[in-house]
Amino acid sequence: MGVVSSFMGIFGFGLGITIGLVIGYYLFIYFQPTHVENPAVPCLAEQDSKALKTLLAEIPVWIKYPDQDRIDWLNKFIEILWPYLDKAICKTIKTIVQPIIAEQIPKYKIDSVQFEVLSLGCLPPALTGMKVYSTEEKELILEPSLKWAGNPNVLVAVKAFGLRATVQVVDLQVFACPRITLKPLVPNFPCFAKILVSLMEKPHVDFGLKLLGADIMSIPGLYRFVQDRIKDQVANMYLWPKALEVQIMDPAKAAKRPVGILQVKVVRATKLKKKDFLGASDPYVKLKLSDDILPSKKTTVKYKNLNPEWNEEFHVVVKDPKSQVLEIVVYDWEQVGTHDRMGMNVVPVKDLTPDEAKVLTLDLRKNMDPEDVQNEKLRGRLVVEAIYKPFKGDEIPFDTDNSNEVQKAPEGTPAGGGLLVIIIHEGQSIEGKNHTNPSVRLLFRGEVKRTKTMKKNRDPRWEEEFQFMLEEAPTNDRIHVEVVSTSSRMSLYPKEKLGYVDIYLSDVIKNKRINERYHLIDSKNGMIQIEMQWRTSS
Repeated sequence: MGVVSSFMGIFGFGLGITIGLVIGYYLFIYFQPTHVENPAVPCLAEQDSKALKTLLAEIPVWIKYPDQDRIDWLNKFIEILWPYLDKAICKTIKTIVQPIIAEQIPKYKIDSVQFEVLSLGCLPPALTGMKVYSTEEKELILEPSLKWAGNPNVLVAVKAFGLRATVQVVDLQVFACPRITLKPLVPNFPCFAKILVSLMEKPHVDFGLKLLGADIMSIPGLYRFVQDRIKDQVANMYLWPKALEVQIMDPAKAAKRPVGILQVKVVRATKLKKKDFLGASDPYVKLKLSDDILPSKKTTVKYKNLNPEWNEEFHVVVKDPKSQVLEIVVYDWEQVGTHDRMGMNVVPVKDLTPDEAKVLTLDLRKNMDPEDVQNEKLRGRLVVEAIYKPFKGDEIPFDTDNSNEVQKAPEGTPAGGGLLVIIIHEGQSIEGKNHTNPSVRLLFRGEVKRTKTMKKNRDPRWEEEFQFMLEEAPTNDRIHVEVVSTSSRMSLYPKEKLGYVDIYLSDVIKNKRINERYHLIDSKNGMIQIEMQWRTSS
């Protein structure tokens, strides 16, 4: 009876549970509401910073900071290029680090320290954002946010006291905010001469360090000590404004800075051809170095003279004596229309012995084509004196990697005066009502100089330099700069003013150099960037 009663009890309990679950399920379905509304999902923009940090484990910097740019495309580019960047970076590391190691190891009585294996692994760094700075100087400044959890393999062999030990770096993590400056910007590929890398804050560096196969970073207290030591050492070396400098090319050759002065004296011309209707000519001479952006030098006009004498001296800056040539062209001045070319010739700078005056008698030709039969006709002769004076070591003008310095004025500059240099860099948001073909006119002390015309361009880049040799400092003077647009087509408005600005030169004389953007008067949004230098012989 006891067995039967126990069995019936278990059976009744199981039956009761089953019946209860079935009844409960049907009751739950029966009383479930048929109309269910979707839950309200608030927008992220309506959440505060605390709620966003709860929802999102890590907010990208390009979301937190408006001046940070999203650069997923660059991460994809680095990922594809990483196998090649790995080898190039490792090679650069060896080039930089090995001389430092060779200099330091004698202090610690170490025989040698060598890289047995140096690889950054297959996991590239990730850039979570990029900040780009725009300056008026010839430089480009980038600030990327760098995160790298890589698998590098760095194996270093150390020999000391007849023993050899290997140290291996593994499981590297680096979080840093570097500043990368490319300067100076030059017109030759890759368009910059140096890379300067600084750290804007102390980096976070985490890694494993194996000595003889054992992870020594697991020693209590050593991990924190090594981390702090590395942070402090790296900060002392590269925390801004200190920087790691990597030379890409010689900035002097890339930017072709001045290396000397060519003094040219136009003496006389003989047996020139008659160009005017009444049997005479009005000759003058133009001088210009090849590959020079400066305007040509001009002599005065000698009216009705086929054997003129000028005895006028000019100075031109030489940047590449091996390739530059002095182009000399004789013109016949015309009051109306274009001036007729009477003849020309060239003088290669490399043919001149430095610091030695040379008198040259040049036969005037139609052009420099040796196969042109018209060059056999005598067009007259021109006598010039030339002397090339290369700069000495202490006379070399300013180094191009520091554009804030100002070079000295050339030899022959008046003692109380100097050389005023105006560089028209670029314009921005310049627009005319009828056409936009902007050029710049400089008006200073009755002299007018012009840049080339940029056709159909609202953001023109001229990069043209103009010079004014002055007997005294223009402390109380100003220069008038105006932007004009000209149309080559037949139009009711062939010329249109796009804006102007008057710049007082007292600040230039005081500071020796200014480089600023100016808002154009009578222009809606137009701006122009102008650099001015005051160069003296002292």
